[in-house]
Amino acid sequence: MSNERTLVIQGGTIVTPETMFDADILVRGETIQAIGTALPVPEGAEVIDATDNLVLPGIIDAHAHIQLDTGIYKTPDDWFTESKAAVLGGVTTVVDFATQFPGQTFAEALAARLKEADPSVMDYAFHMMVTDLPPGREEELGLLPELGIQSIKLYTTYRPNYYADDAKILRLLEAAGRYGLITLVHCENDAVVTAQTQALVAEGHTTWEYHGMSRPALAEQEAAARVLFLAEAVNAPVVIAHNSTGRTSVLVAEAREEGQIAFCETAPQYLLLDNSVYEGSEPWRYILQPPLRDPYEKERLWALVSAGEVDMLITDHCDYTKEQKLEIDDFTKTPGGLPGLETSLSLMATYGVADGWIDWKDLVRMMSANPAQIYNLWPQKGCLLPGSDADIVIYDPSVESVIRTEDLHTIGGYTPYEGMRVQGRVVTTIRRGEILVKDGKFVGTQGTGRYLKREALFWE
Repeated sequence: MSNERTLVIQGGTIVTPETMFDADILVRGETIQAIGTALPVPEGAEVIDATDNLVLPGIIDAHAHIQLDTGIYKTPDDWFTESKAAVLGGVTTVVDFATQFPGQTFAEALAARLKEADPSVMDYAFHMMVTDLPPGREEELGLLPELGIQSIKLYTTYRPNYYADDAKILRLLEAAGRYGLITLVHCENDAVVTAQTQALVAEGHTTWEYHGMSRPALAEQEAAARVLFLAEAVNAPVVIAHNSTGRTSVLVAEAREEGQIAFCETAPQYLLLDNSVYEGSEPWRYILQPPLRDPYEKERLWALVSAGEVDMLITDHCDYTKEQKLEIDDFTKTPGGLPGLETSLSLMATYGVADGWIDWKDLVRMMSANPAQIYNLWPQKGCLLPGSDADIVIYDPSVESVIRTEDLHTIGGYTPYEGMRVQGRVVTTIRRGEILVKDGKFVGTQGTGRYLKREALFWE
């Protein structure tokens, strides 16, 4: 059609999970039409010069929390602000969460989130956070694919609002698998966390510096092992969320070697930061669940990422403000979560690729292709192929800068990565053929993001 937007990206190095090669990309409308060398430029097409730059599929952050309401704390952000920051960092798709509050149907929970997400400039899908599904109503999970949802979220902790005991987890894992859903599980042993927290409170140790002690690594590892065991018993696919220790990822790798459909994710904070920051001058910056771990865990996690045992790099983005974090020096009363959407690609490009733990193909696999395949967005998303959505990031690896709060676009007013060096920057971000970032500046339009409906996926 004559009114379709046409782009030609010339001279860049295209990165896929398998290879890197120099080629041009022709975009017509919302999709990639052709990839090849010296492609002819159609009349009226906009030409983008990507010489000396890398051309990546749009980043998919498969675990993020925008405009979060936990029932206890709320992030005072909005979808336009956070999605603008995301696309400036090369993220073109997010898989966020729709929380089923008590008494809500899944349709009501999703409708509330769709209304909130309407101003987004990036595309978005949702995991359904299942909190109110008593025994005998498991067939309601079968309605989720009709709503475009292919994944659910469960928690082994956070009593009383999110916590699910083993019987509930087993029941919902089985039902989810039966209906073609995959289950993402936050794994921390609730009894261990509760006991450890109560012991610290009894001793008067509630200031931020004690946060890491309240949620020990053993709590994550035990819960992950238990969830994997339960998932295997009912042949249900499972994702173990935000691994903060190497042992957690090893447990997933061992389960996979035994034939289980099991995946795991980790995040920049666990690869780049450690619990020594709780002894520093600003421990409030690093309150999150699971907490940061011993310094040696970073290298253990990087080694597993390098070996291909970690499937996804996510952020668990949560944009509480500096004021919320600083309100009271008590880890039991401080909202947990860190901002990260805008910085994840540049951090992984620097401390993963430039530092030699992974290569660009690995980065694309863990930040684009795998999330798309695990959450049934492939091949619409997560790849550079003819017919796929034209979600494209042009990354200049030659520029060096330092992360500073004043240069970022989220509302939190701080970053846990303050002062860290990054190698490279996002020059251009394209979502479904529309240029959202040009020469590092946001040029997109509010509300142009789209809800991505996902079908059931039955793993063989």
